[in-house]
Amino acid sequence: MLHYVFRRLLGAIPTLFIIVAVSFFMVRMAPGGPFDKERKVPAEVEAKLIEQYHLDEPLPQQFLRYLGGLAQGDFGPSFKYKDFTVSELIWQGFPTSLALGLSAIGIAVLIGVTLGILAALRQNSWIDYLGVGTAMLGIAVPNFVVAPIMTLVFGLMLHLVPVGGWGKPSNWILPIIALAIPQIAAFTRLTRASMLEVLRSNFVRTARAKGLPEMVTLTRHAIRAALMPVVSYMGPAIANIVTGSVIVEQIFGIPGIGRYFVQGAINRDYTLVLGVTILFGALVILCNLLADICYGLLDPKVRYD
Repeated sequence: MLHYVFRRLLGAIPTLFIIVAVSFFMVRMAPGGPFDKERKVPAEVEAKLIEQYHLDEPLPQQFLRYLGGLAQGDFGPSFKYKDFTVSELIWQGFPTSLALGLSAIGIAVLIGVTLGILAALRQNSWIDYLGVGTAMLGIAVPNFVVAPIMTLVFGLMLHLVPVGGWGKPSNWILPIIALAIPQIAAFTRLTRASMLEVLRSNFVRTARAKGLPEMVTLTRHAIRAALMPVVSYMGPAIANIVTGSVIVEQIFGIPGIGRYFVQGAINRDYTLVLGVTILFGALVILCNLLADICYGLLDPKVRYD
């Protein structure tokens, strides 16, 4: 197992390098610059700023300088938040985004998988129609529509929960639900489809023919096999929901890294945008590795040799 993990981590280095290189040059090709929205300053002051941040160097030289910083864990200084480095900004917002994302994905897995299993076991019943209908609704209505509606109804009209902030547990309710709804839909559809296929497979028929109790057949054989596609989806989904909750964080005023990403893109804060992008890429690789390790726990046929 350790050898497999080591090989996967080594294999991730070229992938991360490509992510860094493509992101660096694409960000730098965008029109505008980090000091375009600053108050007009004398030409010599602007030239000094550009020299201070090494923006006057050729792009390949800047790229090598950036790679050298990355090798030491340094994402560079922020052009917009001048008293902070990008690493400080990311680690300020990351715990909040992580708590928000993991809470939403936990609720989504619990509800989505349960609903998907029940829908498959009771195919063409009202539970199945409820599961399919919920999944379609969750996919069709994006969270940038759901979030303002929930804010209006539960926050402003009924006064049940706060409509913004992140200080108290009551502040967490609306953003977590808004973020979880699309994932509940995805997990429900995946689990239902996979469970229906497994229930018609030969090994489940064999287990039933041998007289195993239905509950044992389901829990020991069917559900474990049906969860394989769900685990595959969870890897990128966790990375996406942790770093991609940009809209929800903006709507509810949550101090996560999504807010910094938006501000960085608007202000052409190259290093901040690059830092969040690299973090996202690293999380996708790490979560996919964890998903592959989970395969072995669900399916004994999986080998890591």
